[in-house]
Amino acid sequence: MIELRQLTKRYGEVAVVDGLSFDVRPGVVTGFLGPNGAGKTSTMRMILGLDRPTSGSATIGGRRYADLPVPLREVGALLDAHAVHPRRTAFDHLLSLAYGNGIGRRRVEEVLGLVGLADVAGRRPGGFSLGMKQRLGIAVALLGDPPVVLLDEPVNGLDPEGIRWIRTLTRSLAAEGRTILLSSHLMSEMALTADHLVVIGRGRLIADTGLETFVQSAARQGVLVRTPDARRLASLLRESGATVRPGADGGLLVTVMSSAEVGALAAAHGIVLHELTPRRASLEEAYLELTGDSVEFATSAAGVVS
Repeated sequence: MIELRQLTKRYGEVAVVDGLSFDVRPGVVTGFLGPNGAGKTSTMRMILGLDRPTSGSATIGGRRYADLPVPLREVGALLDAHAVHPRRTAFDHLLSLAYGNGIGRRRVEEVLGLVGLADVAGRRPGGFSLGMKQRLGIAVALLGDPPVVLLDEPVNGLDPEGIRWIRTLTRSLAAEGRTILLSSHLMSEMALTADHLVVIGRGRLIADTGLETFVQSAARQGVLVRTPDARRLASLLRESGATVRPGADGGLLVTVMSSAEVGALAAAHGIVLHELTPRRASLEEAYLELTGDSVEFATSAAGVVS
């Protein structure tokens, strides 16, 4: 298990990570979310001992990363897909890391096959695409067959097949009982991959909860209604305490009332409905609603056509 306790990192007066405390447990994929500048990468670097905390602690299985006797056998990580020697072949890049951690040549061949790079093992990664470099970085993370895996934006540069492969891989690793911490800005993919979410903003913890709980608690659930008598129905709904706002294609998006309540109200007043659809909020909507005050570079809606 990864344990963070009041983890803080300051540069002068600026706290990029501010008193973070949470656990990353085995057997689930924990999604690590936050706007740009929220402190996600800094947090992962402190977990891996690449940055020294100003205060607090980050431990893996009760130990600091620096105290692990054979790090690659304990923790695998991908933070920067470009962190490879451009003149060393993919095979030799992995082999040099393997030898330094008491890992045999056969394992290098295994992980190259696992990530789909067996056919280009003799090529230098300086000429690889970003997607191929991501796969090589994941091969490094898996080289020691570690029980703990940290991946920072692993789907960058991957095609749809590669993205699906990452999803399947991370979920299968978690199913084996491993501890998986996965950072990504791709909300649609995180919704399919993560079981648990840790959300931070401006270096502070915003949420530490299950995916479904996060979506249900942070975002508005609603009902999409279409009717030729929209103005009258909207008035009746508001009088009954519902919140009504324009939806797509002339429909009404109703919150605070269920679809059954909306249907009953319409029927009681003889209003014909063309559509009555419960609308489940997405992870993206929940995330944007919860982190709206933590965005470092907010954009204006001025001039946007609605």
